[in-house]
Amino acid sequence: MSETLVKAAPGGAVQTGNGRGLLRFLTCGSVDVGKSTLIGRLLYDSKLIFEDQLASLERDSKKHGTVGEDIDLALLVDGLEAERQQGITIDVAYRFFTTPNRSFIVADTPGHEQYTRNMATGASNADLAVILIDARKGVLTQTRRHSYICSLLGVKHLVVAVNKIDLEGYSQQVFDRIVADYLDFAKTLGFETITPIPMSARYGDNVYTRSDKLPWFKGKTLIEHLETIDVESTAAAKAFRFPVQWVNRPNLDFRGFSGTVASGVVKPGDKVVVAASGRETQVERIVTYDGDLAEARAGDAVTLTLKDEVDIARGDLLVPPTARPEVADQFAAHLLWMTDEPLLPGRSYLMRIGTQVSPVKVTALKHKIDVDTLEHLAGRTLALNEIGFCNFSTANPIAFDPYVDNRETGAFILIDRYTNATVGAGMVSFGLRRAANIHRQSLLVGREEREKLNGHKPAVLWFTGLSGSGKSTIANLVERELHDRGVRTFLLDGDNVRHGLNRDLGFSDADRVENVRRVGEVAKLFVEAGVVVLCSFISPFKAERRMARELFAEGEFLEVFVDTPIEDCIKRDPKGLYAKALKGEIANFTGISSPYERPEAAELVLDTAGSEPAASARRVVDHLIALGIV
Repeated sequence: MSETLVKAAPGGAVQTGNGRGLLRFLTCGSVDVGKSTLIGRLLYDSKLIFEDQLASLERDSKKHGTVGEDIDLALLVDGLEAERQQGITIDVAYRFFTTPNRSFIVADTPGHEQYTRNMATGASNADLAVILIDARKGVLTQTRRHSYICSLLGVKHLVVAVNKIDLEGYSQQVFDRIVADYLDFAKTLGFETITPIPMSARYGDNVYTRSDKLPWFKGKTLIEHLETIDVESTAAAKAFRFPVQWVNRPNLDFRGFSGTVASGVVKPGDKVVVAASGRETQVERIVTYDGDLAEARAGDAVTLTLKDEVDIARGDLLVPPTARPEVADQFAAHLLWMTDEPLLPGRSYLMRIGTQVSPVKVTALKHKIDVDTLEHLAGRTLALNEIGFCNFSTANPIAFDPYVDNRETGAFILIDRYTNATVGAGMVSFGLRRAANIHRQSLLVGREEREKLNGHKPAVLWFTGLSGSGKSTIANLVERELHDRGVRTFLLDGDNVRHGLNRDLGFSDADRVENVRRVGEVAKLFVEAGVVVLCSFISPFKAERRMARELFAEGEFLEVFVDTPIEDCIKRDPKGLYAKALKGEIANFTGISSPYERPEAAELVLDTAGSEPAASARRVVDHLIALGIV
């Protein structure tokens, strides 16, 4: 196989020519495959290293190098001290270099599975990926994972760099076998071009100059291929999309909307609509610091002024009236999970898409994807670096395009609501129009009328604490006293609802999240009916208690933490559950094999160590009276 150029999709022909402009590409693949060395070789051979840098590199090679007496070119990119000590890449390192024919920005991404999220960051805006494969090891799991992520993130052009071919005697048979294995795996990934090249990054074979040790390979060197491949961005040819970053209002006489054009072209006089509301208007001016523009194209940061006064806020998307995106509160998407804490369907996260941030839940994990075989696997959750296909539900309708049509308006990240850490990256596939024909029915009897009939305000008393803490006992006593006072109440107990409403749920973390979600929605219906509803649930996770709280108006949700030391709970053990859990007979038991996250700002904390249940119940009732609820 002297040269292989696989056209895996229409329109993937490689064109040649000079002055191609900027090319963004990344290097990826398994660990210790030579990614940093390859970039160092490109920088070194392109004569972009100053003499003082070279002298420093020689010194560092003696201290941290892994190639004997030779200069370790990988150290040009591995800038972190931790990386140099371990001999691996941890973070994404970006480097800029030029040749007479093109400019390049290259992202050196980590090979370790632990840092897959960093690799995805590098791939998110790349035009081309260089997948490195160790000639001694062939196609590995991380090779497949990185290839699949590149495919998901819209990278259309691939170079399969079979590196360290010198360690296999520059064997054509080894090269052909690895290429055949890779092409068999990648045939369904949708790359437009796949170009295999045998090379030795350490010695520069087929990187910048053609190697006489590989006479059987008749294709281009890596730099020749990178200089000539046509990956010109088509963002300007796509429909106009303008995510509003902020409303620019320096004085009473000026109101503009600032942001960066995500795709397409806009000119003064063009008609636009606010995607979410459908309100139509016209672009009046395109304002920049250097003066007004006749047009703005993809990538331009500008301020648009509009002909009409339109209600627009940060996160809104301006689009043409004839090429609108989808607007929905439910959609399906691929999701790459990026944190040690598993994905829990039903848990509320924050989703950032463009400049809009919205609460979101994964309503269903349809399947996980085996990166080795690309098979679809059943699953209830996603672990670190796993990829799944999920259904999502947002708190409010959002505007988006399928990711395959527009990378800018079809990509999103998930954010943990407590830590603000990015936990996932998603690519929208299509909207789910399940809610399109569902509208709220107006009711003739309203909530205020129900409150007036009941003679008291509604509220949720959310009792949380360990198993055996006394939650149900105290909640029962509170309901008894409220009932005697003529208050309409209902008690939702954790054990009772699992006999009916939640009988299909187990005790995994994912099932616990769904358990609380359902109970929160039922409690909301009781509040709409004007009832004081008492919920007695372990509800061990802060995120789910917060999710339940956010269903209600300010002051309607009262968290009651029944604070009982686990030692006391174990002594009581009214159901004999702790004894079984301590023997390992019960999995996922809160306080033993599953964590309990203590409330940090509960409205009431009941310390049961030195008080009787009746006294704790009295405190709850007194608190309701003080708040004017009863």
